[in-house]
Amino acid sequence: MEITNVSEYEAIAKQKLPKMAFDYYASGAEDQWTLQENRNAFSRILFRPRILIDVSKIDLTTTVLGFKISMPIMIAPTAFQKMAHPEGEYATARAASAAGTIMTLSSWATSSVEEVASTGPGIRFFQLYVYKDRNVVAQLVRRAERAGFKAIALTVDTPILGRREADIKNRFTLPPFLTLKNFEGLDLGKMDKADDSGLASYVSGQIDRTLSWKDVKWLQTITKLPILVKGVLTAEDTRIAIQSGAAGIIVSNHGARQLDYVPATISALEEVVKAAEGRLPVFLDGGVRRGTDVFKALALDASGIFIGRPVVFSLAAEGEAGVRNVLRMLREEFELTMALSGCTSLKDITRDHIVTDWDQPRILPRALPRL
Repeated sequence: MEITNVSEYEAIAKQKLPKMAFDYYASGAEDQWTLQENRNAFSRILFRPRILIDVSKIDLTTTVLGFKISMPIMIAPTAFQKMAHPEGEYATARAASAAGTIMTLSSWATSSVEEVASTGPGIRFFQLYVYKDRNVVAQLVRRAERAGFKAIALTVDTPILGRREADIKNRFTLPPFLTLKNFEGLDLGKMDKADDSGLASYVSGQIDRTLSWKDVKWLQTITKLPILVKGVLTAEDTRIAIQSGAAGIIVSNHGARQLDYVPATISALEEVVKAAEGRLPVFLDGGVRRGTDVFKALALDASGIFIGRPVVFSLAAEGEAGVRNVLRMLREEFELTMALSGCTSLKDITRDHIVTDWDQPRILPRALPRL
């Protein structure tokens, strides 16, 4: 079957993967309301396209934290990629590099920072979970820095793992042939079987619930790398992130896997952007499946977007070729959306190109009186 859009990879991944692995990637927290809403909210944003504009040349390039990339579409951190495909993070790193974009490696990758760096050149960020043992954290950050990673994406929405009922039912644990490669030498690489979710038990044993804003400052004392705060959904936290020295914000609800009934990230984006007042870049993570979604996020002033599930589903289906294909399809759809909206560069995309369900009704110009 010919794949014509990103969403089609999910069904193929479901056929190919063991139930425990697919459910881990696909499911959300509790009622999964936010999981649906991350997608549905995009469908309630409509376009106001401008016409008769020369769109013969379209430029998708942008810069993120000073790094030039081919398009504002980047790869979010997703754990355990070798559970999807034997090449796992290696394949994702190569696909991102070939597409000229950024890959974010998860703390819980099944390939180490050094292994991913060995795949060749590429701009890579490192997603960080803060462990109770801060020496482990400092060591990991230094390793990422040495391996040429360019930024730290600090996940701030996971003091405790959300209630993912599929993982509880499946008694989720990592397959025995895989480890959390970044922690292998620290006796933290294995996940024990548990009476519910093995990952939930691992998190409660290892991840630091005392994590607070002062730790964002602490991180800046141990690394020169810029720190992106991943998991911000409110104006209040945006302002504190700026005061705490964050280099950027990723609006994220952790793929709807943490607190259910938080808004879709596309719905929270504008509140965060307005509070940021242009002082740092704001990115969107969650629910993007189409080039139209990318355009909508940029119209709401996101500096770029990150994709997560499309990467693991396409990886499961076709390995590196699948991830390359996802990045290609999103790029082509986004370019098409720009052309049909009358935009030739990212700076042309404005708030006036969309209408959302929270906008005030537009006052239309009154018709001229008939003479």
